[in-house]
Amino acid sequence: MTHEVARRLAISVQPVPKQDPEARKRNFDETYIGFDLNAARVEASRCIQCPSAPCQEACPVDNDIPGAFALLEVGDILGAADKFRETSNLPEMCGRLCPQEKLCEGACVVGFAIRPGGEKEPPVTIGKLEAFCTDYQRQELSGYPKPRYLPEPTGHSVAIIGSGPAGLAVAEQLALEGHAPTVYESWPEPGGVLVYGIPNFKMRKNIVDDYIRHLEELGVKFVCNTYVGKDVTLDSLFDSGFEAVFLGTGAGVGNQMEIEGEGLAGVYSATEFLVRGNLSADQLPSHFRKPLPKLTNVVVIGGGDTSMDCVRTAIRLGSEHVTCVYRRTEAEMLGRGEERKNAREEGVIFEMLTLPVRLIGDENGHVVSVECQRMQLGEPDESGRRRPIPVKGSEFFIPADAVAIAIGYGADPVVPQTTSGLKADRKALIQVDRQGQTSRPGVFAGGDNVNGADLVVTALADGRRAAQAIHEYLESLPPRRPR
Repeated sequence: MTHEVARRLAISVQPVPKQDPEARKRNFDETYIGFDLNAARVEASRCIQCPSAPCQEACPVDNDIPGAFALLEVGDILGAADKFRETSNLPEMCGRLCPQEKLCEGACVVGFAIRPGGEKEPPVTIGKLEAFCTDYQRQELSGYPKPRYLPEPTGHSVAIIGSGPAGLAVAEQLALEGHAPTVYESWPEPGGVLVYGIPNFKMRKNIVDDYIRHLEELGVKFVCNTYVGKDVTLDSLFDSGFEAVFLGTGAGVGNQMEIEGEGLAGVYSATEFLVRGNLSADQLPSHFRKPLPKLTNVVVIGGGDTSMDCVRTAIRLGSEHVTCVYRRTEAEMLGRGEERKNAREEGVIFEMLTLPVRLIGDENGHVVSVECQRMQLGEPDESGRRRPIPVKGSEFFIPADAVAIAIGYGADPVVPQTTSGLKADRKALIQVDRQGQTSRPGVFAGGDNVNGADLVVTALADGRRAAQAIHEYLESLPPRRPR
């Protein structure tokens, strides 16, 4: 170990300030306040600049993390932000939303290096530094950085279905090539899951709003309240003059428990609970505009990040008792550990090894309690996690005036069902090659409607690959006059 590496490994992790739990329970502001400049530079200096850069290899978009931190360490914050933007369209969002502990930070050598005294330190706080650099840059520039020159319009036009991470990445990349992207979104505002699936306490909405404005300045058009597959079809889009289509419809169909009582009043899908609890009426379709009633006992079923979003939303809505019910143990939970920690700090109760078997209603058809059964873990199932097995005679009840079901999402089958020549599997996941080309010429896809419910950053990576393939496809077509 060189003297310089030893010096860097001796620097302790810098704590990331966040709101006090009692304060943040009463607002929807971001939980994490974030680094100040001095702490950010110190934290960046913990990076030992290892030549193999396993953190970069673990990043789905191949961010040059050591390169960015070398710039940040010497105070070149704008340069560090630009380094992240070389490979990522959404660094301020990924810095907040990625499960870094399973990706870049999980691969960080600093986190498992043994110091001379035998002590250990956490990995470099990569995600929070990524957010710090790019937030600082936007504040300095009063918005997202703009290219010095925009290319001449090529005349080629592309329809992008869905304005989540994959669709937005495709739109930006194609606009920077001179093509004309038009993004179709079924919700009233663009942003997809970044607006309608992420609560403000994880990421404030103005970050997405500013990015949408940035894309509009690049020439991207947005058409909202338009459900492709119902309001318009892919065939009609091609007929109207689009030469290529990107499908970035995500995985927004909530899974069901298929137990008695799921149709009771007060039982919500995770998406309905989140959007009605987090967004204003004018951001929502008409059937979701009524605010959630005042709730006392909320039960959220599921153990992923969406369930943590639901329990933490319920706390902020003033619910007195909020319970997360999960059929395995915390060791099998797929979501982020920091989100569970935040939820516990805010007063959420966790009922592990617990399976809801029935939702019970009153004489008016409104849910009043959840009948549950205790579980024990058996042999691993196909996911590699130990299978939960019911414990006979262990039934018990949890009072509930609202239940949110957050047990995962599937892809929407409407587009595959309404598009001839488009191959999809039985789960409505669209089949593509390595560049995102589908079975239908000129149609590309990427993100959760290809992979199943996954991460913002994996959708972003898919979008960037598909954008390059779309650009090459358009370049192979006869030139057209700009529209």
